[in-house]
Amino acid sequence: MTRYLAWRLLSTIPILIGVSALVFFLMNVVPGDPVAIMQKDFIDPDALERVRREMHLDDPPLVRYGRFLVDMARGDLGYSYKMKRPVSGVIATAFPATFKLALAAALFAWFIGVPAGLLSAVKPNSIADNGLMGFSLTGISMPTFWVALVLQYVFGVIFGLLPVAGFDSWRHMILPVIVLGWGASGSVARLTRSSVLEIMRNDYIRTARSKGLTEGRVIRVHALKNALLPVVTIMAIQLSSLLSGAIVTESVFGIPGVGRLAITAINNRDMPLLQGTVMFGTFLVIIGSIVADVLYALLDPRIRYVRD
Repeated sequence: MTRYLAWRLLSTIPILIGVSALVFFLMNVVPGDPVAIMQKDFIDPDALERVRREMHLDDPPLVRYGRFLVDMARGDLGYSYKMKRPVSGVIATAFPATFKLALAAALFAWFIGVPAGLLSAVKPNSIADNGLMGFSLTGISMPTFWVALVLQYVFGVIFGLLPVAGFDSWRHMILPVIVLGWGASGSVARLTRSSVLEIMRNDYIRTARSKGLTEGRVIRVHALKNALLPVVTIMAIQLSSLLSGAIVTESVFGIPGVGRLAITAINNRDMPLLQGTVMFGTFLVIIGSIVADVLYALLDPRIRYVRD
């Protein structure tokens, strides 16, 4: 396991380099001058040229990209053009809001998705099964921004029950958590259902039934643990993806998180900030996949990771 983890961590280096190269060169082909955007109304050609030299924006793209890789290897994500602060500090300030939102949405998805999938598997093709799977499929299929706008209009504008923007109290979290958690719970529910149905066809389940065990005990003791193995994998990946920043949800609800930082960076052509948020999110997703592999091995002793 130790050798496998070391190999997985080393294998993340090419992925991070590839993602950073893609973002860097895409930002260089997008129209717009970040220096002019920073200066706003005060645009003096001589001043703009001086600022470009100070920021090394007049260097060739490959030189600037090489400098970025060296700085990133030292833990330096650069300096935000717009906010005049180190990118790492900006991300650290925004991450707590994203962490609260992601954790709450993940818990909502898991506590809704696993029981729904289990109930659907226990009573396949029933009214409950069709209703729960239809509800799950709806959550997966609907665009996040559309669900957010509908919930804002219904619960915020029409009924006035919940705030539609901000992140100041637990009431501000309800709508964003539902928006993020609904789609995630649908994925968990459908995977739980298919996994439980597959496990229930195994011989050891029929043996347990033949011993006179109740159906509830058969499911809890013999089926559920093995059925949750693939579900745990998707849970870990979901959490890491949410932690990397829910861009649409944070933008619609005005949440000052990492996802909203990425939108701000794109609008302002703030390349260091955008690269920092993308690299941060990529790293979290990679760590989530590694954690999922570790949990898989811990839950099933038969699984052993050996690098060929």
